[in-house]
Amino acid sequence: MNYPFLNGGGHIAQIIAYYDWASTALGAIDTWPQSLKTTVSTMLRSTLPMVALLGEDGVMIYNDGYSEFAGRRHPMSLGSNVRESWPEVAEHNDYVIRVALAGGTLAYKDQEMTLLRSGKPEQVWMNLDYAPILDEAGKPFGVLVVVVDTTDKIRAEQQLRASENTFRTLAQAIPSQVWSADADGSLNWFNEQVYRYSGTQPGQLTGDAWTVIVHADDSEKVAAAWRASVATAQNFEVEYRIRRADGAWRWHIVRAMPIIDDNGVVQRWVGTSTDIEDQKATASKLQLQVAERTAERDRMWRHATDVMLVTTLDGWITAANPAFTRLLGWDEAEIIGTSIHKIIHPDDAQSSIAEMDSLAQGHSTFKFENRTLRKGGGHAILSWTAVPDEGFIHAVGRDMTAERAAAEEMRRTSLKLQQAQKMEAIGKLTGGVAHDFNNLLQVISGNLQLLAADVADMSRAQRRVEQALAGVTRGAKLASYLLAFGRRQALDPRVVRIGRFIAGMEDMLRRSLGEEIEVETVISGGLWNTLVDTAQVENAVLNLCINARDAMDGVGKLTIEVGNAMLDDHYARNHPELSPGQYVMIAVSDTGTGMSPEIMAQAFDPFFSTKPEGKGSGLGLSMVYGFVRQSGGHVQIYSEPGCGTTVKLYLPRSTDIEDAPAPPETRAVVGGQETILVAEDDEGVRATVVEMLGELGYRVLKANDAASALSIIDSGMPIDLLFTDVVMPGPLRSPELARKARERLPGIAVLFTSGYTENAIVHGGRLDAGVDLLGKPYTREALARKVRHVLANRQHAAQLTAQPAAAMLAQLTRRTEVVEAPEMAEHAELAEAGEAADTSADTTDMAATSATATMAPDRLPGEPAGQPDGGHRDAGHRDAGRRILLVEDEPELRETTAELLELLGHQVTACGDASSALAALDGGEFDIMLTDISLPDLSGEVLAARALALRPGLRVIFASGQTPRSMLDGAQLLLKPFSIEQLVEALERT
Repeated sequence: MNYPFLNGGGHIAQIIAYYDWASTALGAIDTWPQSLKTTVSTMLRSTLPMVALLGEDGVMIYNDGYSEFAGRRHPMSLGSNVRESWPEVAEHNDYVIRVALAGGTLAYKDQEMTLLRSGKPEQVWMNLDYAPILDEAGKPFGVLVVVVDTTDKIRAEQQLRASENTFRTLAQAIPSQVWSADADGSLNWFNEQVYRYSGTQPGQLTGDAWTVIVHADDSEKVAAAWRASVATAQNFEVEYRIRRADGAWRWHIVRAMPIIDDNGVVQRWVGTSTDIEDQKATASKLQLQVAERTAERDRMWRHATDVMLVTTLDGWITAANPAFTRLLGWDEAEIIGTSIHKIIHPDDAQSSIAEMDSLAQGHSTFKFENRTLRKGGGHAILSWTAVPDEGFIHAVGRDMTAERAAAEEMRRTSLKLQQAQKMEAIGKLTGGVAHDFNNLLQVISGNLQLLAADVADMSRAQRRVEQALAGVTRGAKLASYLLAFGRRQALDPRVVRIGRFIAGMEDMLRRSLGEEIEVETVISGGLWNTLVDTAQVENAVLNLCINARDAMDGVGKLTIEVGNAMLDDHYARNHPELSPGQYVMIAVSDTGTGMSPEIMAQAFDPFFSTKPEGKGSGLGLSMVYGFVRQSGGHVQIYSEPGCGTTVKLYLPRSTDIEDAPAPPETRAVVGGQETILVAEDDEGVRATVVEMLGELGYRVLKANDAASALSIIDSGMPIDLLFTDVVMPGPLRSPELARKARERLPGIAVLFTSGYTENAIVHGGRLDAGVDLLGKPYTREALARKVRHVLANRQHAAQLTAQPAAAMLAQLTRRTEVVEAPEMAEHAELAEAGEAADTSADTTDMAATSATATMAPDRLPGEPAGQPDGGHRDAGHRDAGRRILLVEDEPELRETTAELLELLGHQVTACGDASSALAALDGGEFDIMLTDISLPDLSGEVLAARALALRPGLRVIFASGQTPRSMLDGAQLLLKPFSIEQLVEALERT
């Protein structure tokens, strides 16, 4: 369609040409009168936003500018009635149409309105001009509206007024004299401090009236300086006298600076006036004193302990007193005629030059510090006071070296104290967390072990139990890391020759680190013994080696050195937590990327890691640090970017004879018929341990706190063993319960259990003498062996009671034995898992266990997959046969979830990372993607965005223990751990 009057009318002209105007009150476009065509043609060619409201209905025709103003209401508004298109201002438009059709005009400036052009209320301001549109007969048949959006201008003015109010509020709040001036230099505002100081009333100093409080001798100079600053837009700074309210004239330093806009134009000036009368008086008094004491100058010059210098204004030394030579070593003959800048430390050169320039300009220096070089090397920190006088600078410098060193030492001591307090606080926190966490793990572990016997003939269920137990083990490892960092773990130290122990780890390290890592072990001869927990040493070395492997990206050389070391007093002074003496040193070096000083400073902080998210707990080095410090040792890192890293562990030397290694446990798991009293406050743990002991054949009594346990003991019932948690609520603590139990039943055996001892039976990281402890979480086998061990010791003690005293004295003191949480996997696997996946292991394994446990009631053993037998199975089969892409980096959880989805009748493709998932999407069709958020290569959110770009119709479910930062449209969140009901519901909603 070609309508000449629309030519050159922009994008809107094309829309107008094809619009069905016959459906409006205007009629078909071919029937429009010339007056309407002329109006539309003029409007379309205008750069201003314009709209024509035609007829009583106000049918809308507008140009490109108005279409941008209309926002989301374009293009629906074109051809519509204005009252319907803009219902929120219908009353206003109704009035406008009535006035214009009556031949009137209207104009509004900065008219405020609330419009819904973007779908929500929006406050806008506009200049609106309304004029009638006349037909051929001169009769109004519409309204021509010119719309100019002034919102930005109004908001800018509001911000300017707010800024002005903020400035004046702040200026009134500060105790200084503040004023402002227009761009032309006319002073227009003073804060209350000015009026209060000068004794004038508000408004009396504006314009040029401020000169009435300026001293007559200074007035001309000040006015000239102010005019020059205004003319050049340069900062204003002048000292002159201002009259105080009591009539006194006092010196002030008055400063002002221009406020310049983005175009470089001065908008206004802001200034301050500061009373410097006292400083002036001090300087004058000092000069007078110098003049009066000229006769004493030589004696003071010779005997003063402070350095005194006289230099020219450009820094050439003309005189130096004997104290200069005594402090710095420079003879007077060597220093006279030398520039002062030659003996100033290079790092202080720029600030010293600036200070000398200030002195050269006539300003005095009351305190300025720099470092001055000594003749024999080193430097002294001097605090200078200096004044210029007739072409010379007279300076006095006080030696602040010792004072600054003392302050620095105080600062370091304070930092060490803060670190110690932080470690103590975090130690208490981690201990509490570990206690509750270990209780939880014990309930899970105990019930899984009890369940294992029930499902021994069911391979699938047995495999799931084993996977869940592996998750418990990883959780216990994480809890032990927390305790190690907080130095709250119970150590089992033994005197060992550590070199032989490290050599025995070499094969395990080679298997753990891979063939691409060259491992070299260097063990010095004549190694000293050390008293240390070998299990923790092994864990620490494994963590260091795995960190080294990751730093080398799996390829490089790893060197482990063991030798003797002597840390002297000088080294210990720089490390206040260290005692000088003899140590056994273990050094782990790699050829990896190295660390920057900033990273080294944070390396031992808990949860700090440079590894990708999900690839490390951030507790590995913290555990190493905590264990070594708890053992009385020291840790040091040496590293440079690109040059690899060396971590050195220093363990205190022991002069005792090496302990014989404990033989491996080969005894069968056996129970007994003795009576055991279990004192445990956690109901789940108590129920589990009572059942395990009952299955072992023991008679079991139970109490939920120490007071209840003591009541049972007082009842007179025969009890062979008290098995008590260390940390329980109530006024009676577990060690006190054990003491009272032994008083009432001298032959009773006591076995403590806990995931955190809270210093009740452990001091200095070691068990108190004569105490037996079984660490949580423990296995059924560990419980059985430990109980038999303690009861056997009780029987042995009873036999010794009948022996003569001489025979008893001949017996060796039995060592206290600590049974830690049992190892359920190889050490190397646990250490690597602890560093790479501890953070998520407990969550994912719990989720897998939850999903498996929930699935059990839905299908009996041996029932075919897909056979409905309840509400869940029916619900699942309503969506049966869907193609699901499962993305989960935890192998156990991935396998369990995939199996569950297949049992629900779906086709599942499982991937362990985002890259594999994207490759699967590129080569296949899927209906749903079920993905974790934390993945090893990309986050699940980024994966979902890329997946939707490849497959726009794909439905996304985030299955994670965390919430996404921003939820994609149509995506769902399935929080771990989830049940089968929750999974089925999520699938049904897609």
